[in-house]
Amino acid sequence: KVVESGGGLAEPGGSLRLSCEAFGVFGTNLNNYAVGWFRQVPGKEREGVSAISASNDRTYYMDSVKGRFTISRDSAKNTVSLQMNNLKPEDTGVYICAATGYDSQWPIPVDLYDYWGQGTQVTVSS
Repeated sequence: KVVESGGGLAEPGGSLRLSCEAFGVFGTNLNNYAVGWFRQVPGKEREGVSAISASNDRTYYMDSVKGRFTISRDSAKNTVSLQMNNLKPEDTGVYICAATGYDSQWPIPVDLYDYWGQGTQVTVSS
């Protein structure tokens, strides 16, 4: 499974850093998987926020977060992080980490992610 951490409450213009860590079947192999961050808001479809390929040579950002969010992988720690800067109220939602061994399309369709975390709440409000 994958587990997210780092969510919380931030003011507009503030920053949060989310981390995704793998347990169980992955062992120390999260580095071999593409990892995506998704956002779930009540009443809306799950949307892809950012992703990084297994080889770290490709990244994806949804238009509304480009220039503000940065996805990165720490191979030594076997984690993938999402640095979120200049947060806006519309960034609010449950952020969910997912991993997949599929890498033939980019960005990877959401239904091709195999392993999903439970999510961490991000609230941007003054």
